[in-house]
Amino acid sequence: MLGRIQTRRVNAQSRKALYYQEKTRKNLIKKARNTAFGKDHHFDKISSYEDFCSHIPIRNYEQQRSYFDRIVEGESDVLWPGSPLYLAKTSGTTSGAKYIPITQDSIRRQIASARDALLLYAAETGNSSFFDGKMMFLSGSPEIDTNEKGMRIGRLSGIVNHFVPAVLLANRVPSYEANILDEWEQKVSTIVEEVHDQDLRLISGIPPWVQMFFEQLEEQKAMQPMEAWPNLSVYVHGGVDFSPYRPIFDAYFGGKVDVVETFPASEGFFAYQNTQEDDSLLLLTNNGIFYEFIPLDQYGQEDAPRLRLEDVELDKQYALILSTNAGLWAYDIGDTIKFTSLDPYKIRVSGRVKHFISAFGEHVISEEVNRAILEATEATGASFQEFTVAPSIATEKGDSGHEWYIEFVNPPEDWEAFTTQLDTSLCKQNAYYQDLREGNILKKAVVFSLERNASRSYMKSIGKLGGQNKFPRLSNDRKIVDYLKDFVILKT
Repeated sequence: MLGRIQTRRVNAQSRKALYYQEKTRKNLIKKARNTAFGKDHHFDKISSYEDFCSHIPIRNYEQQRSYFDRIVEGESDVLWPGSPLYLAKTSGTTSGAKYIPITQDSIRRQIASARDALLLYAAETGNSSFFDGKMMFLSGSPEIDTNEKGMRIGRLSGIVNHFVPAVLLANRVPSYEANILDEWEQKVSTIVEEVHDQDLRLISGIPPWVQMFFEQLEEQKAMQPMEAWPNLSVYVHGGVDFSPYRPIFDAYFGGKVDVVETFPASEGFFAYQNTQEDDSLLLLTNNGIFYEFIPLDQYGQEDAPRLRLEDVELDKQYALILSTNAGLWAYDIGDTIKFTSLDPYKIRVSGRVKHFISAFGEHVISEEVNRAILEATEATGASFQEFTVAPSIATEKGDSGHEWYIEFVNPPEDWEAFTTQLDTSLCKQNAYYQDLREGNILKKAVVFSLERNASRSYMKSIGKLGGQNKFPRLSNDRKIVDYLKDFVILKT
């Protein structure tokens, strides 16, 4: 019976996705009508989706910062009735940290969604044995700070630690003492010492940091994951495109571990993998979140269309816009997704709106470089840990192009074949890139092989090593690769 009730409920809600989205939009407006934001934006005059769009413009954190700052200062009834339970501290804005409200309504949905993802997996596969062993959540510190106004502040992954169901607490690792360590490398080393000889059956964490954990296991204990934990059967991850990491984790797991992908963020829990037969993610349409979508090729334009769920198309890139039960309103989260199914609505995370290269009008996105390197490594037998791509702008025609900085685990024997495959793959995926190559505006990709752990050194240098932080895969400037130049060991 484990998970069958959740499976029936989730399937029933998926069949009525459009109904639940409209219901969610109306409920959000009704509940927040008397907040400061609701009064400022005349929620009492919103009765249709057209009203919603005319009264609530799409904005990012900085454009709504005055409201968030009022919450940080302890004011209530600003974006959502009352005061949030927590403020989830995240990074990435031009003005420093962001503080995303976590309300009673939103945290309840976060926890229920994580639970449902595991229960649906158990119901489908019949594997519930992971509940009987140790479960490791490689996350940020669970320590909560309180500011001078009494607002409790922490990282989302740490906040969630305080809501783990009591039945799971006895089997959760690592210890609180290890989890609160700030220095990520020390934290991973300490966790390896704690869990290398335990009956670990489930691991959760984003791929680059779990990979680091496995490498530390080999360094400290001369063991591979399946040697240390023969009963390991489930790996839960989310928030990044997993496709470039899949060969790495397939090698670690040897076909013995199922992968369950989720899409949580400080702003909400949006989707999860609901079947092992399909690695795309079921969009959660009755989760206190109203979704809108901007076609990525029109993102940033003043007249860019705002699309509801019923307006989206398959295999088209969209920027994700949210209105939520934590008080986010037409909020530009910065993530991009594409739909793989419209019945039910299923998605894949494809990147970030700010992670792209268009120095020459090519608008190459994360999904395209991820697929290109995956095809190049498969074609040449290479493997890698991390990579990033940046433009190189030259004064002479034909000397400009893309530079790939790659940390190889196993470098290709045939460098020419590797770079040719990168180039060929991008040309197949991106017509603009192909035109620029054929017009001799861009030269063939150039690859720089990096020392191991160069990406981690960069993340450490900017104070973002570990937790939920992800190494940027591409950018439209050279800030990252300028740092990485000192780690180059070979140029093609």
